[in-house]
Amino acid sequence: MKKMAIFIMSLCLVFVAACGSGGNNEAANNKATDEGNKETATNAAPEETKAEEAKPVKLRIYAQYADDDTKLPYDYAVAELKKEMPNVELELEVQAQDDGQKLKTYAATGNLPDIFQAGLDIITTFKKSGNILELDSYVDELGFRDKMYPSTMNTLVADDGHTYAFPYAGNEFVLLYYNKELFEQNNVKVPTTYDELMTAVKAFNAAGITPMSLFAKEKWPTVALFDMFVTRNEPQGILKLDKGEASASDPAYKEAADKIIELVKAGMLPKGATNLNYDQAAALFHQGKAAMFLNGQWEIAESTKQLGEKAGWMYFPGKDAANYEASKYAFSGGGGPGGYAVNPDTKDKDVAAKVAAFLSLKYAEYKYTERGNPLVSTKVDKAIVTEYPPMMKQLSDDIAKITSTTSFAWGLSDAKFKAAIEDASQSLMTGAYSSEQFIEDVNKAIPAAK
Repeated sequence: MKKMAIFIMSLCLVFVAACGSGGNNEAANNKATDEGNKETATNAAPEETKAEEAKPVKLRIYAQYADDDTKLPYDYAVAELKKEMPNVELELEVQAQDDGQKLKTYAATGNLPDIFQAGLDIITTFKKSGNILELDSYVDELGFRDKMYPSTMNTLVADDGHTYAFPYAGNEFVLLYYNKELFEQNNVKVPTTYDELMTAVKAFNAAGITPMSLFAKEKWPTVALFDMFVTRNEPQGILKLDKGEASASDPAYKEAADKIIELVKAGMLPKGATNLNYDQAAALFHQGKAAMFLNGQWEIAESTKQLGEKAGWMYFPGKDAANYEASKYAFSGGGGPGGYAVNPDTKDKDVAAKVAAFLSLKYAEYKYTERGNPLVSTKVDKAIVTEYPPMMKQLSDDIAKITSTTSFAWGLSDAKFKAAIEDASQSLMTGAYSSEQFIEDVNKAIPAAK
């Protein structure tokens, strides 16, 4: 009984103590609970953010993927993206060699990819139809402007002051490639004048070799060839027409059309040139079946791979020796807004824009470090792994000497003129189109002076 009484008294004391300090314990308990809740909430926020960031995202992308110069940089960029944004999956659709027609059809039918490569033509067209996302806020958010070279800002900002694509390519150039071995074997002089070019055309035809391969199924190469002739006498080339500051009947333009017609009729191009795509035209040159080949400087890597030291590029022939020297560094080509653009109707604009920006930076990084290509828009802080091949070294050394550039067809600002010069220059490649008809068709589309 005594033990029981002591036990009961102990319980009472515990109860009284608890009751006497009940308010303090409640406050402490509440504080502890609040702290616990706060800690839980604090810890939960990063988890929720992380979960949100890790949410799987699948994006459809429409991009060039035709040769090593487009496949390897793309593959590298995608591999780097996997490290940076492992939750993002890209579904690649290879860009058609059709001057953007398929992409325009996608836009018209509401089937536009989330991310797509766009040049000025696509940007201009899609701005009007509302099929391209303005990226200004992302340029600021991602600090993309600081990643650009001062000389390549023209590839980031359009004429209206806005950005519609994240660029990777810097100012680029049209080159006339040639097979040194074929010229040597057939005792043909590398031409410096129109007359020497005609002599080369006749000599190679007599030897059963295509003088010049051209993938004229795409229209931009035909514009480039016309522009190269024009720049021998008018450094601004097709740009002056695009600005409405010249007429196709002016001597430099008429002479270029006349000269092309004369050379085409003499057999300069392969039969059915306007039906040849890049793969077919390049194969003629790479396999030693064509002596010359016109393409952008991005062809350097592939022609070096296929032909090694046999491949080179020449300065474009002039009217005579004096004209050749005077116009040697008047290059066709140039640069303008373009790169990876974003569909404004994509489900997650923020993710798509960040992916587009990231891909452009890594694409340029690979071209600069691994492909030996210094012509990129954005700064690269990694060392060059692959030294420039001889043809790129020649171009790199000449960049400071270049006196003028013009534009690629996709960089023309007036859509009506662009379509007209593309159609007309492609028709010149048939040999069945007069310079008078060329002048008439082009002049109808030249815009009023700006």
